[in-house]
Amino acid sequence: MNKAKKILIAFSLVLLVFSLAATAGHLLEDYQARKHMGELTRQPEDSPIGSGTGGGATAPPLSDEKVKEDEPVMLSKLQELYRRNPDIVGWLKIEDTVIDYPVMQNPQDGEYYLSHDFDKKESKHGLPFLDVHCQIDDGDILLIHGHYIKNGMMFADLMKYKEERFYQEHPTFQFSTLYETADYEIVAVILSKVYRKAEKIFKYYQVEKVGTPAEFDSYIQNVKQLALYDTGVTARYGDKLVVLSTCEYSTENGRLAVIARKRQ
Repeated sequence: MNKAKKILIAFSLVLLVFSLAATAGHLLEDYQARKHMGELTRQPEDSPIGSGTGGGATAPPLSDEKVKEDEPVMLSKLQELYRRNPDIVGWLKIEDTVIDYPVMQNPQDGEYYLSHDFDKKESKHGLPFLDVHCQIDDGDILLIHGHYIKNGMMFADLMKYKEERFYQEHPTFQFSTLYETADYEIVAVILSKVYRKAEKIFKYYQVEKVGTPAEFDSYIQNVKQLALYDTGVTARYGDKLVVLSTCEYSTENGRLAVIARKRQ
């Protein structure tokens, strides 16, 4: 065997070792992320989150002080997690998907949970988080971002909504704030993209520009025009919306969004 061939074999072996090490690293990180989420999603029997009841069971307040009659009481499961990380603003669950996650919002850094887990450790998976322009207890539209992770975690399962049949079997999802559990019925599933600021085109993610009845109606009309299929559900000014947004790779800077209204 000549020297050149030996060098080539040695180089190939080095590349193989690095490739295996990288793969093992990704698998370990995925395993740790799944384990971490499994710990968060273990629900006590009386928890309203993930129970499928859609109820509003509550727990004692965070302090030992007596609660006033009109004072809201935090949901039991979220109370426990709030003590652990007060950046939690709610919980999102979609049946028959892996989407069963806390929703976060860091007051100092709007994109913090793109790269951090619930315990504020760096993570490529991140967590679903509320857009910086939204307040959980105010506004008509709550925009929630989440990564599309190739291993199926985070918001990857939103891609199932490209198929109308999946929508027909899952026309609603559950989103809970710290104080209330609610069902949301899907208005539309759309494909869009992140546009340049100067482009004068409908941008579903600019929820901060939707405040008046006319602006709300225009938002819904534009969403309906982009819809992959007709859900038969619409929304009117005064309805509360949740928009779930993730990356979609059929076009550059593509996005898939699921728009839903709070069920009355």
